[in-house]
Amino acid sequence: MSKLLEGKVVIVTGAGRGVGAEIAKLAAREGASVVVNDLGGDERGEGGSLSPAQEVVNAIEAEGGQAIANGSSVATWEGAHALVAAAIERFGRIDAVVNNAGVLRDTIFHKMSEEDWDVAVDVNLKGCFNVARAAAPHFKAQNSGVFLHMTSTSGLVGNIGQVNYGAAKMGVVGLSKCIALDMERFGVRSNCLAPFAFTRLVATIPADTDYNRARLEKVKKMTPDTIAPLAVVLLSDSAADTNAQVFGVRRNELFVFSQPRPVRSVHTAQGWTPASILEHGLPSLRGAYVAIEKSPDVFSWDPI
Repeated sequence: MSKLLEGKVVIVTGAGRGVGAEIAKLAAREGASVVVNDLGGDERGEGGSLSPAQEVVNAIEAEGGQAIANGSSVATWEGAHALVAAAIERFGRIDAVVNNAGVLRDTIFHKMSEEDWDVAVDVNLKGCFNVARAAAPHFKAQNSGVFLHMTSTSGLVGNIGQVNYGAAKMGVVGLSKCIALDMERFGVRSNCLAPFAFTRLVATIPADTDYNRARLEKVKKMTPDTIAPLAVVLLSDSAADTNAQVFGVRRNELFVFSQPRPVRSVHTAQGWTPASILEHGLPSLRGAYVAIEKSPDVFSWDPI
């Protein structure tokens, strides 16, 4: 049986640990040459070392695969372009990008600093744009390519203390959808994946409330390796008909998420006034309101 990614060159950002590392290793087992990118910083995006990326490369090479380590920062235009250039210099082409790099700066909103916002958006959202934009001309020239961007239910549903992270991760969904629309004519696909997994980022959630303690215990059952199979499939030619979608993996469960569409409407031939909206408009729409929920409220059952 042929390998799913035989002959492909794949960049995985944030691949020094956790979900990214597992995706990189499985991609290599499925025949890809992998660029393992990781700044090597801490969970807040501070510091840097090539060691985590090199350890994943060593693991791939020990299994007979091909990989190189890269420490470029995806948060900068220059770093992202250097990353793509490194892939092409070493392997001659690029076929897929997994935008997995991320940081957390969890803070309740009224205490959130501008730095907490900027760092989260720079890595989690702008980083996805930077790397995708650097790869896009190469994908266009070869009339093929795949983007897979990591989103999160912190944005899709919501979570406490994650205004910056949730906004960035919801922005990733819009980024991916519009990339899919712009690049479809060139045979390029773009999808999102929301991983449920216990990683060092998730481990930074403080166990200071009953809610957080219950959340952490549930997430500990979900290991990063469970995310990699769907990611690898979405990178492959076997998923050529899958574009502009938002998926989720929660241990042994796979999800495809809905995307915002009108669910109820009301109109008047006379046009609306504030008074008529209050009297008729909002009461007519209220039955379709979405409840204010957190991710664990929606995914309330134990991981299967």
